[in-house]
Amino acid sequence: MITYDNFKKIDLRVAKILTAERVEGSDKLVKLQIDVGELGQCQLVAGIGMVYAPEILVGKQIVVVANLEPRKLMGHESQGMLLAASDKVGPVLIAPESEVLPGTGIK
Repeated sequence: MITYDNFKKIDLRVAKILTAERVEGSDKLVKLQIDVGELGQCQLVAGIGMVYAPEILVGKQIVVVANLEPRKLMGHESQGMLLAASDKVGPVLIAPESEVLPGTGIK
């Protein structure tokens, strides 16, 4: 269990995927350039490549953790994390039901 005050520290935002490409040498990793509105653009590396082809991701909106400490995955810096449910088929992206402005906060 975490406290509500700890949960409030997580900055969840809507982002729009601008570009997507496979990470060379990995079947799972996809490198995304995203627009997070007033927070600007940043790069994410996500393990969604077994389910999502990069070309179908461009233009989609996703929900991201915008204030996660950067981490390197296979030599590529990931400056946040996208949210996805996971089942036996693989990850399913969490996204707003209708389009909203990039950078919109999740409450």
